[in-house]
Amino acid sequence: IPLSYNFRNLVVRWRITFLTALAFTLVVGLLTVLLAFVNGMYRLTESSGVPGNVIVLSDGATDELFSNLAFGDYSDIETKIDPQLRLLVERDAKGQMLCSRETYIVATQVIPTRPGDPPRRRFVQVRGIEDPQVAGPVHNLELLEGTWFSEAGVRDLPGQDGETAIEAVLGEGVARELGLDQQKPRLQVGDLFELGPNPDATDVRARKWIVVGVTQSSGSSFGSEIWAKRQLVGPMFGKEVYTSIVVRTRDADSAKLVARDLSNHVKPAVTAQTESEYYSKLSETNRQFLYAIMFVAVIMAVGGVFGVMNTMFSAISQRIRDIGVLRILGYSQLQILACFFLEALLIALIGGGLGCALGSLADGWTATSIISGGQGGGKSVVLQLTVDGTILAAGMLFTLVMGALGGLLPSLSAMRLRPLEAVR
Repeated sequence: IPLSYNFRNLVVRWRITFLTALAFTLVVGLLTVLLAFVNGMYRLTESSGVPGNVIVLSDGATDELFSNLAFGDYSDIETKIDPQLRLLVERDAKGQMLCSRETYIVATQVIPTRPGDPPRRRFVQVRGIEDPQVAGPVHNLELLEGTWFSEAGVRDLPGQDGETAIEAVLGEGVARELGLDQQKPRLQVGDLFELGPNPDATDVRARKWIVVGVTQSSGSSFGSEIWAKRQLVGPMFGKEVYTSIVVRTRDADSAKLVARDLSNHVKPAVTAQTESEYYSKLSETNRQFLYAIMFVAVIMAVGGVFGVMNTMFSAISQRIRDIGVLRILGYSQLQILACFFLEALLIALIGGGLGCALGSLADGWTATSIISGGQGGGKSVVLQLTVDGTILAAGMLFTLVMGALGGLLPSLSAMRLRPLEAVR
């Protein structure tokens, strides 16, 4: 049966065709955006870890937030590495081993609101760094603009009667988020913001922070962090310990050897693992999102299938005589089946193609989410939605499956019609 027959019937019944295709467009478009969100989370966790890095947490800790490494026990942890394995650790220009001691903090920040509006707050991530000249190379981070914070970590504010501000280096994501408070695309070098340990307490005033640099960290979890001097932010937020120590080695194999040595020989005991392993565990949230999307997709698919089924049954009821004439002209039952089945797939393809096109517009959008490897922990991150060929292929496959399931029963009913009865 010529394809022109199917196209002509779709055009004649354009209202029903349009509404059915629109349902596919909405379903597939939403599915594309949701999958782009999960894809962005996977890419973020994959790009955050350096294969040659070893991250050291306290014994049993699965997340930096719950790790506590006492200063006295671990201030010289690199010297506890086996002497032969120390040769695998990268060194800076001064010959010192690249080992970054860090304190990870989740703080609460008051969001500026209009007078009369209810108070709003957000969680921000602060990473206390002892030496940014070491931490930057360890994490493969470079400055997009500005400089690293100074040795003192504070600077005087001009014209403020001796008031000082904490120097901060922002990731690209958090710079954009904080910039919205000041009606800017993102905070830049020299901009100020406020953050303190207890924004609800009337006797504690939030400290002023000044942006001295912005890291080129888009697409990694560090893009959502504020870096500052550990000796300042640790006492301010009541975190007088290291939460993690990161050692830079030559490659992934070296990192595994050093991690195994630290886990087996450092006392008090620690949990040492490669950064790739650590961030892969944080992708547990990604899998949970993916399962939720699959569940939602199944529910949406049921609606799409019944929509196509209803459209095709309606089309067949109006074309019973056409079917009878086609049978009398010599077309077989299988050709009738293929004709109406193909028509259902055409409706699905039209709607699904538009849905993929609309969903692809979400590529590059940013969203805030949480990555976590277990209960209670996790990192709030600013991620970028990513639409790739795999997602578009999944959307079109989903469309074809819905169209096939919805068009099969009506096509079978059309195939069973007897020619003479249909003509009458």
